[in-house]
Amino acid sequence: MSQKPIELILMRQLASSLAMPTFLVDHDGTLVFYNEPAEHLLGMRFDETGEMPVGQWATVWQPAEADGTPRPVERLPLAITIAERRPARGDFWIHALDGTRRHIEVTALPLIRVADELVGAVAVFWELPS
Repeated sequence: MSQKPIELILMRQLASSLAMPTFLVDHDGTLVFYNEPAEHLLGMRFDETGEMPVGQWATVWQPAEADGTPRPVERLPLAITIAERRPARGDFWIHALDGTRRHIEVTALPLIRVADELVGAVAVFWELPS
């Protein structure tokens, strides 16, 4: 595993202690961590999935609209945040890896160094009532 920027290391440490589901990606959109509360909604422990590129994580949970239409990667809040370097939010449906279909709302924030360098993004999310 390559050395991560200090901001990602610190954000992972913070996410590990939060009660809200948290998902962390690097500047390329590669998943680098999700916490225990996220594991419950996503249906699998991070230790079992590990790091994965955006093209994989953006499809493995099968994000979709309420009618089942797949949501394109570029319309996911984290993908928007990485591409446009701005906060983004949205709600959509996922198929958790334990087979459960969940309606979630996601808010994503860019992680930008003082030198205006994007080092990644963090998303917090929660399940909405069906």
